[in-house]
Amino acid sequence: MRILFLTQYFPPETGAAQNRISDLARRLVELGNSVTVLTAMPNYPQGKILRHFRGRVVHEATEEGVRVLRTWIYATKSKRFPLRMLNYISFSMMAVMLGLWKVGRHDFVIVESPPLFLGLSGLLISRSKHAGFVMNISDLWPESVVALGILQEGFLLRLATRLEEYLYRKSVFVTGQTEGIVESINERFPKKLVALQPNGICRECLLEEGQRGEARRRIRQEFAFDGQFVAGYAGLHGLAQGLETVLGAAELLRDVHPIRFAFFGDGPDKERLMYLAEERGLPNVHFYASQSGARMPEILAALDTAIIPLRKHVLFRGALPSKLFESMGAGLPTVVSIQGEAQALVESAQAGLCIEPENPRAMAEAILKLYRDSHLRNVLGENGRRYVIQHFDRAEIAERLNRLLTAAKAC
Repeated sequence: MRILFLTQYFPPETGAAQNRISDLARRLVELGNSVTVLTAMPNYPQGKILRHFRGRVVHEATEEGVRVLRTWIYATKSKRFPLRMLNYISFSMMAVMLGLWKVGRHDFVIVESPPLFLGLSGLLISRSKHAGFVMNISDLWPESVVALGILQEGFLLRLATRLEEYLYRKSVFVTGQTEGIVESINERFPKKLVALQPNGICRECLLEEGQRGEARRRIRQEFAFDGQFVAGYAGLHGLAQGLETVLGAAELLRDVHPIRFAFFGDGPDKERLMYLAEERGLPNVHFYASQSGARMPEILAALDTAIIPLRKHVLFRGALPSKLFESMGAGLPTVVSIQGEAQALVESAQAGLCIEPENPRAMAEAILKLYRDSHLRNVLGENGRRYVIQHFDRAEIAERLNRLLTAAKAC
């Protein structure tokens, strides 16, 4: 089959969507398909286009057998709603033009949402190419932006809701990242095929026991972690994560000197978090730059526990952050402050300690418990690793999507 992915986010950017889509595209090529990715010039989350891609309107390359077409985007790191919308809409419009001009005939156009507007671009491209249209939902829009206080009740919300419903109706089928997303769409569109397409782990990318030990020694020396118990967060520093809870836990544990909190990544909330850590005088909190996807297994090997937080909101009860799978695959015990689907997964796998979201004291107590009990850390870490290998192998996830597409083409 000829498959076109339409996504605003793609490597060399780092992040959940970037890693998942690039891995999926490569695996679909290995399964005998021709795959094109239509995406933006890399700019996320720094909010500026990477140097190698600046001054270009279009960039084309082949990466691991995948044709990658990139187009200009209005890049911004601003949290202001109008500028965020300009960021999304600029790519949506450029994607249509590039799609009509440079993209040939395809059997399917798969659109990654959010941003929701991109679905309309994908639908226009799919019709021009006589291709099947598929929406992949990694975050429910507009529900999530309402939950974060970015969008209020009114005309724009009604318009976004109608667009969401329209795109679902026009899809050959819809895929969702979590059971909560799938259930939400199924409730509103019971006649539409909605399939689970979860995050997962790249089994062949996982470090073996000897590799983990060597990477741990090397990375801990590089970041001066030796002699420390490191509780780490690696991912987007955004509004949804509620990372001030982690700072609150660090403040409660500031006198337990071997415990250090390490933040890896970037995002719109990072500067504020760094300011808060400095204002509170937290010597046990350290911020580091984003690391490449290829290096993340080694970074995770250097940690003692992974922190997986989200804000306390009913919307996030259906969330399954990709960093949860990565941490479990690395054999790390997790401290998960998310209620709902993530909590159920961790408890089923017996892979970590689940606490109430936005509760710094509960987080501090969980980290202290893991610090004091090395046996518990080892058991939880190995439980999680076995569980994700068994249930969330990206090779099997790609094969399931391939079968869905094959069946849809046959119809």
